[in-house]
Amino acid sequence: QVQLVESGGGLVHSGGSLRLSCTASESIRSIYAMGWYRQAPGKQRELVAQITSSGRVDYADSVKGRFTISRDNVKNTVLLQTDSPKPEDTAVYYCNARGGTGAASYDYWGQGTQVTVSS
Repeated sequence: QVQLVESGGGLVHSGGSLRLSCTASESIRSIYAMGWYRQAPGKQRELVAQITSSGRVDYADSVKGRFTISRDNVKNTVLLQTDSPKPEDTAVYYCNARGGTGAASYDYWGQGTQVTVSS
């Protein structure tokens, strides 16, 4: 089982920058999709961004143009960055690794990291 550990959360100002890192305990080279999700108080968990093993990237409409996701298959890390955080980005951010099919499917989660954006 792959262990995912997030770091980089905390308090940021809306004029600052946010950089979240997710480090996997094993190689992510063959993992189909690495993603970042978030859950704000009273809301459902939602996809923020994901990047596939082929490099395809998808973003939620609310962060498109502001957030950037990247993966490093050598360092086994996935980064989520923005230079324009907004108060509505406040949430617990979770790293996710998923893939496979049928009995071989997998879906791993990190423990989450709190991000609070002040105006």
